[in-house]
Amino acid sequence: MQAVYIVLAAYAAISVVNFILYFSDKRKAIRGARRISERTLLSFSFFGGAVGGLAGMILCRHKTKHWYFWVVNFVGLAWQAALAAFLFFI
Repeated sequence: MQAVYIVLAAYAAISVVNFILYFSDKRKAIRGARRISERTLLSFSFFGGAVGGLAGMILCRHKTKHWYFWVVNFVGLAWQAALAAFLFFI
């Protein structure tokens, strides 16, 4: 049971960082400044921060027209939820 809490805490931390990355990239896009790479945004989304990535996409209206951002975030969310459920039930 303790492993579930550790995984959920890690997901939460990565999601907060990922939301900040999406927010920051949106601000940089508006200002015309150097941007955060799509690879970085997608990596954070896939490897633990899908909730933050989806929140960043929706709340900041950022990268919503790119289908692959939706796919990576939802696939990441699916495997992250599956891992948490697996750890909860073992």
